[in-house]
This record gives sequence, C-alpha cells and structure tokens, in this order.
Amino acid sequence: MTTLFSLIESPFHPNFTALYRQLGIAEASFGTARKLHKALQSQPPDFLVGEFIYGWANNYAGANLCNLDVTLASLQHFAPQAKVIVFVHPRDEPHIGKLAERFPIHAVLKYPVTAQQMQAALQGETE
Repeated sequence: MTTLFSLIESPFHPNFTALYRQLGIAEASFGTARKLHKALQSQPPDFLVGEFIYGWANNYAGANLCNLDVTLASLQHFAPQAKVIVFVHPRDEPHIGKLAERFPIHAVLKYPVTAQQMQAALQGETE
C-alpha cells in the first residue's frame, strides 16, 4: 500500500484525507516535524506533503532556508525514494527555487490547492 506523510504546520494546509483514501493511499498526519522524523525511522513513506514557509524570521538565519530543511534532510536519509509535494503561499513562491536547489521536489502546488491538482501530483502528472 502507498503511504503518505502529511506535515501540517499551519491552518492553510488543505485536508485531502478523502482523496488519499479514494486513491488507496494510507495517510499519517503529523503536527510537528519532530514526530514525523521519529516515524520516518520506522516506516519510510512513498510521499511527503508539507507546506513551504520561507524563513523571514531570524530563526532561519544561516543554513536553514525554511521550515522543511531538516525534514527533507531526514527524508533523504531514511526514505530517499519518497516523493515530496510542497504547498506554497504566493508570498513565499519566489523562494521555492532555493529549496528545489537543495532537495528533490516532485511537485510544488500554489495555494489555493485543489483536489484535482493534488491528484495529478500524486499520479505523477507534475507541471
């Protein structure tokens, strides 16, 4: 069975649980990156879905670009075959290329994200 980890760190993250179920994908949702990292160690997912939040604040200064840096580094170690789907707010979209330079990204979906866009990304129909 295909597995998908959702990292839900903001209220903007759309709920596609019904779509995942319809497509035969088992979803595990995580409210913190730390819990997701722990789960990665025991079960590598086929997909990781998370929201790109650019590091406008000082806590991302230096090596970290956004909220997903550490998670994607962990993913490369524990589940290098996993496909990454990233949601992005229009204000952060100009910076998503920097993340794609560091990590492989399967699809970037700009808010508002529709179920049809998500289904296309899950089925390999990326832009």
